[in-house]
Amino acid sequence: MKALIIGSGIAGPVTAMALQRAGIGSTVYEAYPPIEPEAGSYLTITPNGLEALRHVEALDLAMSAGFPTRRNVLWNQAGRRLASLPLASRLPDAPPAHTMKRSRLALLLLEEANRRGIEVAHGRRLIDARITSDGRVTAIFNDGGTADGDLLVGCDGVHSAARRIIDPTAPIGRYLGLTNFGGVTRGAADAFEPEAWHLIFGSRAFFGYQATPAGDVVWFANVPRPLIAPDERAATSSDGWKQQLIELFSNDVGPAAGLIEAGELELTADNTHDLGHIPTWHRGPLIIIGDAAHAPAPTSGQGASMAIEDGIVLAHALRAGSTIPKAFKAYEEQRRERVEKIVAWGARGSGHKVPGPFGRFARDVILRLLFRYVITDKSLGWMYDYRINQSSSYQAR
Repeated sequence: MKALIIGSGIAGPVTAMALQRAGIGSTVYEAYPPIEPEAGSYLTITPNGLEALRHVEALDLAMSAGFPTRRNVLWNQAGRRLASLPLASRLPDAPPAHTMKRSRLALLLLEEANRRGIEVAHGRRLIDARITSDGRVTAIFNDGGTADGDLLVGCDGVHSAARRIIDPTAPIGRYLGLTNFGGVTRGAADAFEPEAWHLIFGSRAFFGYQATPAGDVVWFANVPRPLIAPDERAATSSDGWKQQLIELFSNDVGPAAGLIEAGELELTADNTHDLGHIPTWHRGPLIIIGDAAHAPAPTSGQGASMAIEDGIVLAHALRAGSTIPKAFKAYEEQRRERVEKIVAWGARGSGHKVPGPFGRFARDVILRLLFRYVITDKSLGWMYDYRINQSSSYQAR
């Protein structure tokens, strides 16, 4: 059996390695050139995502790309601490959440897949796919080339071409009204608590920062505003974006404005989308997983972890299923309720980031109560304690 995997982000190489261990060969096709390991911003892989990587013996590899993040600490714009929430699983031997460059993790996973003999083809953008008379699939790429396989797995993100091919009427990504920026301030870590994301509900934007073991502080800003068009992005310099961000946080208590002013932008004007209920995940030998099927808001902290889980569960289902359609059905039955619950949870969190003055007062009161009595490590166990059924573990064959 041969799989065509579209997209070489995080889900792509994990899925390829999981399929390999299930006895299924694959090639990963990526539209863009090889990624720069230090490009872009940071993400956090939570314990459930790290645990899933054990199934492909990539846990240590992923943890080597980052540093522990044991909790989120929430603050308001006046410098008042609202809550502290552990990012931990209660299960024994669970790894702590780790923060790392998305690009660094993606590159390490892709290199590991390649080291294990999985072919990776760059510069191949999927534009269409045909189901053949014998139930197989032919992928068609922008360079005029094609590839044949027994199944096609779309791991191509929130703006997925594979999703459109499976269902031309499928919903598209929903702009959340937030634009994301990310950066780093060198040599500033001594002034801040390590191993925690500090998240500030600013008066005009949302800010998060974390000290790194290397002595730097990494940070991001979520700015509520209309969608940024390509012409505005092209016309605005890095210094121009920085000045806008500094102004947004200038009236707030806390380190946001100072960190931005002393730092350097690594991610600019990234329009943030989510993707909730997609009615059709698969058709014939074609299926979508990860952000292509269910992209959560960054507030959830679960996008990468869900994509990792998806790839492992799909490989289990294909190994256990008698046919591809039955395997796809089993996969969807295992995944849909969980991922849509997480997407909805993240969307609710995004809506509280920048309310008005009265809303900020109400939010502060509500958050303190919620994180004291409702949102606890026990109540979040459904998310962080999730483990792929160990009874279906497999070895390479």
